[in-house]
Amino acid sequence: MKSMSRLARHAHPASPTYLLTDRLHRERTVRVTADEITATVSTWLAPLEVQTPLVDELCRSIQDGAWSQAHAIADMLSLDVTVAA
Repeated sequence: MKSMSRLARHAHPASPTYLLTDRLHRERTVRVTADEITATVSTWLAPLEVQTPLVDELCRSIQDGAWSQAHAIADMLSLDVTVAA
């Protein structure tokens, strides 16, 4: 029988977090999970009355680990995105 401490060591790793920075408002840097990226970026774009499918594409690219595509989309959205340490 496995001990609880052994089970705890083999628990699923925490979801990665990402740092998003709004290049137009440098004070806007947040730490989010992949599930929070769409809502965060959409909230930042709302005052500009901007809605774009690029936000969902950004999120999918990050979740898929397609970093060259994610960075290209982030550039179009004036964002910086990195994996949080």
